[in-house]
Amino acid sequence: MTQNYEKLPQDAFTRIPRDTQEAEKISKPSVSFWQDAWRSLKKNKGAIISLILFGLILIMSFVGPMISPYEPNDQTITHANLPPKVPVIENFGIMDGVGTLGGREVDMYELKNVDQNYWFGTDGLGRDMFSRVWKGTQVSLFIAFVAAAIDMLIGVIYGGISGYFGGRVDDVMQRIVEILTGIPNLVVVILFILIMDPGILAIIIALTITGWTGMSRVVRGQVLKYKSQEFVLAARTLGASDTRIIWKHLMPNVLGVIIINTMFTIPGAIFFEAFLSFIGLGLQAPDASLGTLINDGYKLIQYQPHILLFPAVVLSLIMIAFNLIGDGLRDALDPKMKD
Repeated sequence: MTQNYEKLPQDAFTRIPRDTQEAEKISKPSVSFWQDAWRSLKKNKGAIISLILFGLILIMSFVGPMISPYEPNDQTITHANLPPKVPVIENFGIMDGVGTLGGREVDMYELKNVDQNYWFGTDGLGRDMFSRVWKGTQVSLFIAFVAAAIDMLIGVIYGGISGYFGGRVDDVMQRIVEILTGIPNLVVVILFILIMDPGILAIIIALTITGWTGMSRVVRGQVLKYKSQEFVLAARTLGASDTRIIWKHLMPNVLGVIIINTMFTIPGAIFFEAFLSFIGLGLQAPDASLGTLINDGYKLIQYQPHILLFPAVVLSLIMIAFNLIGDGLRDALDPKMKD
């Protein structure tokens, strides 16, 4: 049985002209992973504002004690418990040096014959709160950054080795992590600080005793995810050593997760240091940190609220800024969050 097909006329087809140069043109510029992450981060207004805010706090932690005419630990008993006074802002009825005495408001600077201005007021020993707040911020940030850096270093190395070699090595290393995680972190830190003399070094070591375990577990999980993929198998086939595979092939892919985890570790370390100082196990007088300043201020919150107000505000801003920056980095570095 034969079928007759009707032949379509030539004019039924129209050839579409093709511009080969236009077809091969890349519509968007080629960007690297980090450039793409930065472009995504810039879209997050909260993260950018927090980044600028933290930058200002970081700058003030170094510049603040230098621009203040008073040393953080200098005591002037006759200037004790003065409220904040700023020359221009006082015209608006705030930070004007007026305090409550005997149930009525009086100009404390005029009452004590003080002709200097203390922007954040003074404490019970006549020490300038402006220089002490920024010096305390500097100390708290230093402790947090050093502790977070040590946690990151130990956690990355430990988790990378455990995840890459696997087997019995992984079993033994993970049992050690489980033992350390099973012990309450606060108990370990308090016992360690009681053994050593309280100070910056003791707090840093105490924070890093068990602080690295979370990072090691995150890195181990990521290494287990990537070590069986094709680019690692190709590198192993070409004769790359285990060290080269870990540091040249696996770690660059895990770097985004490491950065995100570190950004959440830093505010935790700042808060923990403030907590230790608040309960009296941190820095000792006359050294200042945000925790010691808050500890001094809450006792006088009813009569001298400025002693508590300024360090508490700075600590809150740091915590909020870091958490928003961490959220922004997580969205920017996680491929699943790409728009």
